[in-house]
Amino acid sequence: MPSPEYSLPDTLERIYENQLALEAAMMELTLLVESLGHDVAGDNVRGALHTIGENAGHIKQGVARLKAQGPD
Repeated sequence: MPSPEYSLPDTLERIYENQLALEAAMMELTLLVESLGHDVAGDNVRGALHTIGENAGHIKQGVARLKAQGPD
């Protein structure tokens, strides 16, 4: 039996957590870039962050569904 810490739901949940961390880091960099007057670059990154945000809910629900189904 595979270790629960390496199960598919756990692995996907860690990928999701990484996504949230990267999103936060990108926002910090966006604020810095915008403060330096690079509004176009800031807008471009905000567009990418919007996509990340929209997908986050779907990913979280998928992980919850996998966990509810039980072991792999």
